[in-house]
Amino acid sequence: MMKSLIQNIKIGIVAVVALVSATSCLEKYPESAIPEGEAMQTFEDAEQFVTGIYSLFKSGALYNGYITLLPDIQTDMVYAVDGYSNQYGSFWLWQIRSTTSEVESVYAGLNSVISNCNFFLEKVGVVKANTTDDTKLTSLDFYTGEVYTLRALAYSELIKFYCKAYDPATAKEELGVVLRKRYSGSEEAVRASLYDSYQFVLEDLAKAEELLDSDYDGYSSDYATKAMAEALHARVALYMQDWEKAIEYSTRLIENKAFALSSANTTYIDGQSYFQYMWNYDLATEIIWRVRLTPQSPGARIGSAFLNFTNDYVYYYPDYVPAQWVLNLYVQNDNRYNAYFYEMQTGYAHKLVWPLLVKYHGNGDFINSYQLYHVSMPKPFRLAEQYLIRAEAYCRKENPNYAAASQDLTKLRESRFRSGSGAMSVSEANFMQHIAEERVRELYMEGFRLQDLKRWGKLYNNGRGFERTPQTNSLIEGSTIKRAADDYMYVWPIPRHEIEAPGSKIQQNEGY
Repeated sequence: MMKSLIQNIKIGIVAVVALVSATSCLEKYPESAIPEGEAMQTFEDAEQFVTGIYSLFKSGALYNGYITLLPDIQTDMVYAVDGYSNQYGSFWLWQIRSTTSEVESVYAGLNSVISNCNFFLEKVGVVKANTTDDTKLTSLDFYTGEVYTLRALAYSELIKFYCKAYDPATAKEELGVVLRKRYSGSEEAVRASLYDSYQFVLEDLAKAEELLDSDYDGYSSDYATKAMAEALHARVALYMQDWEKAIEYSTRLIENKAFALSSANTTYIDGQSYFQYMWNYDLATEIIWRVRLTPQSPGARIGSAFLNFTNDYVYYYPDYVPAQWVLNLYVQNDNRYNAYFYEMQTGYAHKLVWPLLVKYHGNGDFINSYQLYHVSMPKPFRLAEQYLIRAEAYCRKENPNYAAASQDLTKLRESRFRSGSGAMSVSEANFMQHIAEERVRELYMEGFRLQDLKRWGKLYNNGRGFERTPQTNSLIEGSTIKRAADDYMYVWPIPRHEIEAPGSKIQQNEGY
């Protein structure tokens, strides 16, 4: 019964969502005609409120836009095309300021999720007191586990973008984020340490893992499951350099029978492989959690920056095209290439012909039934990432296990390569280069590159970060940018209005 209640949640926009105040993203109030003291009294209220939290992730500021795209646009993964619309131009040009709209929107969007989660966690006790049905009480525990997972996710993203990379030796002295732990009452607007910020995330995940039940794990889930909490735990452990925990939690996902890598060399339907179908229809056995979109509530068009077919429905006018060095990473037998890229002539006057990113061309059902292009459901957690997490952790732990790392990379690659190919062997001398390149090949334009370069530091490319080299018809401005891995702009600024809000003691990041 509990499973059916959970699965019947209809993701959509509800009345109870958070607004950003004029003074600070940290001061938010649910928008509702119902007074706060009377809100969320019943099981149905709670269920609807959780639905509202999920709907926040449809925002173009979060996975359906900025969080997914900006980290890779900022670094070395794409090039702006001559004639582009200036979409995301501040990040392409590294002209990032504390007043940059995307910086403000991501900060506000994540804090909006946190505020709504805090409201639910504060009020759910009242709902339990008003509920006598045992099945509903069990479901409320499950919903609470989901909310803890979503709050942990939002905080982990704030830390990733607005804080330095985690170093266990210095984390207690480095700036973390403002920890808003409850909805009601005043809390000092001051940044916790980086160590305490991550500890809070781990505390939320521990509560989530206790409340959620792995019996309800399932692929392509629209809601937070125990598997999702464990996947986030593995990612956070990797970022914290807790190699053993990263291995422990990624192993749980890899061994979980609810998931399997989607083969890129086995045909599923209409000539598409299972892997291609995942990107064309947003459904696959390796998706741990996706942000559910509908034609009636599609959110932002995440693929528009790479295609812009809707300008005239004849030609493509991409703002950004893949970097040549990225394209060169894919060897002939790698079937990811055809799933991610397709060479076409653009509609610009210069008629650039280039392999365009079609990974986010759009959900086939949305296109066929509604002519709704470039809308793809974000997939923040996939099983493939867990293989990459475990492989890296195996290589970086105190006693490296390069053989085990090689097995994980080979397993992943064999699911992507034509039959009989894809094996990879890593060693002390080459593991970092191989893992870095495999993360690009697999996770291209999914929002990992900025954090990877920042956290690897001197371990990768001797700390040189990246250097762009102009390519055919790329925008001259920005095509020669060079940024070492310790450049201060790898950490985004805290929005100015947060620093200047009355009573704020929030410190700005270095360099801004």
